[in-house]
Amino acid sequence: MEQLQAYFLVLDDIMDNSHTRRGQPCWFRLPKVGLIAANDGILLRNHIPRILYRYFREKTYYVHLLDLFNEVEFQTASGQMLDLITTHKGEEDLSKYKLPVYNRIVQYKTAFYSFYLPVACALLMAGENLDNYVDVKNILVDMGTYFQVQDDYLDCFGDPQVIGKIGTDIEDFKCSWLVVQALERANEQQLKVLSENYGNPDPSCVTAIKTIYTDLNLQAVFSKYEQESYEQLISAIEGQQSKPVQELLKSFLHKIYRTQVE
Repeated sequence: MEQLQAYFLVLDDIMDNSHTRRGQPCWFRLPKVGLIAANDGILLRNHIPRILYRYFREKTYYVHLLDLFNEVEFQTASGQMLDLITTHKGEEDLSKYKLPVYNRIVQYKTAFYSFYLPVACALLMAGENLDNYVDVKNILVDMGTYFQVQDDYLDCFGDPQVIGKIGTDIEDFKCSWLVVQALERANEQQLKVLSENYGNPDPSCVTAIKTIYTDLNLQAVFSKYEQESYEQLISAIEGQQSKPVQELLKSFLHKIYRTQVE
């Protein structure tokens, strides 16, 4: 799973032209690396089946484990594709940025590999049938969506020294939760400012967008969303019959709830 995440993040940083990752320069930013990082990402990806073969080939769940990794990789790559085509240079269109589009991107790009995959692996290794855990899968996907919304919020309002990266969602014309919320709430003049400045890396344009976010009080909108999401997730988790499953899901949620926001 760490190999899968590393592979995606190395390539994602190249595609997003990012500068930092977890407080350090992105791998491709290092002087002796550059675009060699693309091949490094491919190498990381190719280690996944090798590791699975080495340690699990004699297990009864080996084929199911391979299928799981392949499916989650496909889902994540599909989410990345959706993310990239919405920001394609020369085809920027804020009218496409609706909540259903946003949810589809984050569920595929983030939720499946970050939240569902670890639990699904454990269930397979415990001899369980994943078809019996669809409710758990849905909870984990919802948890991943909340996590990405929080990440989008911190991209704009978080301290780079604390969150470990410099946010570039505004500059990159990303389909961020914040811009989706702003588009739903903005008046005609604010929509004009959003249209003229979103996606422009000029610092004055970025400031103009952040001013709109502040004027629309999106900090309070996020706080409300966060609390409601937490309550809904807790309710869904406590609806699971298995106490160990409840404890596991709650431990996941408590690791991400209000992370670096307050």
